[in-house]
Amino acid sequence: MTAATLQMNRSIWAGAGRAAVLPIGILLLVVLMVVPIPPFMLDTFFIFNIMISLAVLMVALNTQKPLDFSSFPTVLLFATLLRLALNVASTRVVLVNGHQGPDAAGHVIEAFGKFLIGGDYIVGIFVFAILMIINLVVITKGAGRVSEVSARFTLDALPGKQMAIDADLNAGLLTPDEAKARRQEVATEADFYGSMDGASKFVKGDAVAGILILFVNIIGGLILGTVQHDLTLAQAGSNYVLLAIGDGLVAQIPALLLSIAAAIIVTRVSSPLDLTGQVSSQFGSAGAWTPVAVILGLLGVVPGMPHILILTAAAIAATVAWRLKRAKAMADAAPVVEAPVADPTAESQISWEDVTDNVQISVEIGYGLIGLVDEKLGAPLMGRLTGIRRQLSRELGFVIPMIRVRDNMALPPHAYRVLVSGVVYGEDEVAPQELLALDSGLVHASVSGRAVKDPTFGLDALWIQPEEKDQAIANGYTVVDPSTVMATHVNQILSGQSRQLLGQDEVQKLLDTLQTAAPQLVGGVTKSLSLQTITNVLQTLLDEAVPIRDFRRIIEALSGVAHRTQDAGELTELVRPALGGLIVQKLCGIREQLKIITLDGELEQLLVASVRADPTGAYPLDPALSQRILTALGEAARPLLSDGTTFAVVTTPLVRRPLFQLLRQHLPDVTVLSFYEIPDSRQVQVVAVVGRGNEH
Repeated sequence: MTAATLQMNRSIWAGAGRAAVLPIGILLLVVLMVVPIPPFMLDTFFIFNIMISLAVLMVALNTQKPLDFSSFPTVLLFATLLRLALNVASTRVVLVNGHQGPDAAGHVIEAFGKFLIGGDYIVGIFVFAILMIINLVVITKGAGRVSEVSARFTLDALPGKQMAIDADLNAGLLTPDEAKARRQEVATEADFYGSMDGASKFVKGDAVAGILILFVNIIGGLILGTVQHDLTLAQAGSNYVLLAIGDGLVAQIPALLLSIAAAIIVTRVSSPLDLTGQVSSQFGSAGAWTPVAVILGLLGVVPGMPHILILTAAAIAATVAWRLKRAKAMADAAPVVEAPVADPTAESQISWEDVTDNVQISVEIGYGLIGLVDEKLGAPLMGRLTGIRRQLSRELGFVIPMIRVRDNMALPPHAYRVLVSGVVYGEDEVAPQELLALDSGLVHASVSGRAVKDPTFGLDALWIQPEEKDQAIANGYTVVDPSTVMATHVNQILSGQSRQLLGQDEVQKLLDTLQTAAPQLVGGVTKSLSLQTITNVLQTLLDEAVPIRDFRRIIEALSGVAHRTQDAGELTELVRPALGGLIVQKLCGIREQLKIITLDGELEQLLVASVRADPTGAYPLDPALSQRILTALGEAARPLLSDGTTFAVVTTPLVRRPLFQLLRQHLPDVTVLSFYEIPDSRQVQVVAVVGRGNEH
C-alpha cells in the first residue's frame, strides 16, 4: 500500500471520527438521563461541563464579530442539554445516597457545598438565590431582549443590504464571487440572529429548571431522609439540603458563564479587534482619564471618606492619563516612513488580468463626474443604472450583465462614453451641477441656458441652473438631472445592442430554469438543436426588438420546426408567427387598429423572384430595385412618422427578412412583419400600398 493511499485512508477515518462525535455525544446525554452513574463519573462530567463553559466564554471574548461564532446557538443548545442531563444524574445520586453524608454525591458537589458556602445550607440557599436573580433577571433577560431586537432589525434590513450588494456589483466594486459571498454572509447573519432569539430561551428555561430541580432535591431529600432512612429533620436537612445547594451551584456556575457569553455575543459590534482590544482602544484616551483623576482627587479630600483608597485610585487614573498622553505625543512625533521604492522588475511583469476585460458593459466618466458615483453624495448614477438594468432585464427576458462605471483621465472632465463589448456606442457631455431642460414640443416661453442636443433622442435642450427648474417646467420644458440623462442614454444603447448581451451562458441559464418546469420540452429541443443555434435564434429575435421573455413559447415553437432546418435565420422566421401577438402588442393597443403599409402584388412577386434567385446571399435584392423601394417606402412613411403614428410594413414571409435588412439603415424605427405574424383577431388598416407605379 502506497503512502498516498495510507494518507487518504487516514483522512477518511479522521473525517468519519469527527462526524461521529456529535451523534455519540447526544447518545451519551441520553444515557446520563436514564442510566445511574457512580459519583466519580459525575465529578468528571461536572468538570467537563465547567471546562466547556469556560471555553465558550473565551471564544466569545475573542471574536471580532458575532458571525465569527455562528455555531453559538447550537453550542448553547448542547451545553444546556449536558447541564440538564447532569442535573438528572446528580439528582438521582443525591436522593439515593444523600443519607450517607455530604460526600455521597461526589467530591465536586461536596466542595461547592463546603468551600463556597462554608457548609451552611442556609447561606447556600441565599447565595443560590442571588446567582439565580443575576442570571435569570439581569443577564438572561437582557440578552434575550437584545437578541429579539437584533433579529427583528436584521431581518428588516435584509432587503436593503441585498440591494446595496447589487449596486456594488453593478458598479464593478465587487466581483460576482465577492457578491455571492456577501449575500451568503447577509443571509447567515439573519439566520444567526434569528437562532439567537430562540437560543436565549434555552438559557432562561435552564435557569427556571435549576430552581425547580433544587426544590425537588430539597423536598425529596427531606422526605426520603426522615421516612426511609430514619434521619431526624435536622440531619436530613444538613445532608440533603447541603447536597442540593452544592448540586445547584455546580450547575449554575457554568450556566452563568454561558449566559455571559450569550450576552457578549449579541451585544458585540463588528470590529477588526477582539473584545479586549476594542474596549482598550476605546478607553485609551487621556481626555477620558484626566477628569476621572480630578474628580477622585476632590472626592478623596472630603472629610469622612476613605482618603487612602480614593487618593490611590486618583493617582492610578492620573498615571494612566499621563501615559496615554505621552504615548500619543510620541506617536505624533514619530518620523514618517517613506514608501519603499517600487521594484522595476515587479513593475515589468504583465499578467493576463492586465490585458483582458470580461465586463461587457462599461460607462467611462471624466474626473468631473466622479461625484455622480460618490457614495457620500448618494451615488445617483449608480441607482439609475441599477434601475434601468432591472427594467431592461424584465422587458427583454434575460438578466442584463452588470454595468461597470470607472473614471478615465483621458476624457474631458464632464464627458462620458458607453462601451458594449469594448466598442464605444455613445458619448457626450453633461453638466453635473446643472439640469437639462428638454423641449418636448409644448414649450411656450424660453428660459436662459446653454443650448445642446439631448444625447438620447437628439431633441433641442438647454443646460440650466437648478434655480431655473420651476420656471422651465412652467414654460413647458421637461427637466431632468445629469444622472437621468446618462442613464437614459445607456438604456437606449443597451436596448439597441441587446443581441450582444445574450451569450451561450445566458441561454443555458434560461434553459436550466425552464427545465425545472418543462424537462421533456427542453430535452427534446437540446437534442435536435445545438446551444449555438438556439442562441443565434434568440439573438436574431433581439436584433429586431422582439423580447424573449416568453421563453417557453419560443422553445415550443422551435421544437415544432427543428426537424425542418438547422439554419438559425430560417428557424427565426419559422418561430416569429408564434410570437405574433407579442410583436404586434408593442405597436398598438388591444382595442386599436394596426396601421400597415403593404407592397403591390407585382412588386412582391419581383422581390420574391430576386430572393429565390440568390436565397443564400447576404443582400439578395437588386441594388437599383432596392433604392427605388426605399424611396417609395420613405414617401409613404413620411407623413406617418411626422405625426408620430406607429405602423408596420407587411409583406410575404420569404421577403420579410431581406426587406427588414434593407430598411434598418434608413428607417430603423419601422417594423417589418409577415402576413402570418398578425393574429387573426387583430384589426388592420392599410394606410398605403407601395407598388411599381410609385416605386420611382
